[in-house]
Amino acid sequence: MDLELTGKVVVVTGGSRGIGFACAAAFLAEGAQVALVSRSEEHLKLAAAQLHSAGDYPPVIVQADLTRAEEAQRAARELERRMGPVDILVNSAGAAKRYAPDELDAAAWHAAMDAKYFTYIHTMDALLPGMAARGRGAVVNVIGMGGKVASSIHLPGGAANSALMLATVGLASVYGPKGVRINAINPGAVLGDRLDAALALETSRSGTSREDLLANGQKRVPLGRYADPADIAQVALFLASNRAAYVTGAILPMDGGLSAVL
Repeated sequence: MDLELTGKVVVVTGGSRGIGFACAAAFLAEGAQVALVSRSEEHLKLAAAQLHSAGDYPPVIVQADLTRAEEAQRAARELERRMGPVDILVNSAGAAKRYAPDELDAAAWHAAMDAKYFTYIHTMDALLPGMAARGRGAVVNVIGMGGKVASSIHLPGGAANSALMLATVGLASVYGPKGVRINAINPGAVLGDRLDAALALETSRSGTSREDLLANGQKRVPLGRYADPADIAQVALFLASNRAAYVTGAILPMDGGLSAVL
């Protein structure tokens, strides 16, 4: 199936690692022009080198701290100067730290909102007006099932995810008449650094080995395994493409059927 993504200008935040990296690779393979935005220039350069042969266009990198609104605006201006108008935004930057419940304080809640919620809001604030003015565009927010199913070690991050889901649906209703579609994916556990951090915290709390936690966790998933970042990337491709032209304001769960929630 031709997703009609050839030549499209795609910005992937958090594109240097994990799900963001997988999304960048997938869009490059479809012939898109891809920009990676991340806080770490070192990680960006490494990712760009790894992705260089993945598509027809070498990836563009822009270092920015997206927790700061002015940095997101600067990054947007630089990207459009170097690449032209942005067609697609995939938000995958920022991971809220996990805390044991007795370690929670006000700073933890603020940090989670900065890390996950405001990074997404700032990039949408920077790029949505241009998309609306052109009458076209697509946004895919990679959020997380922690916003629908509370976890005792992920409460601040889960709260940020919930807020971001509401913002996604609300902005979709605002920008739909302007030709811009905004959707979200809610992954469950995904193999990679973030899952490793969660397993480490749970190991320290319970004394159960990482290997046993991983095996037992995957047994609970109806599909029998945790997601690979590439699984999420393939759905992001679809939602960003014209094959999903009548989909907006959707929050798509991707946890292998683990959470039986509406």
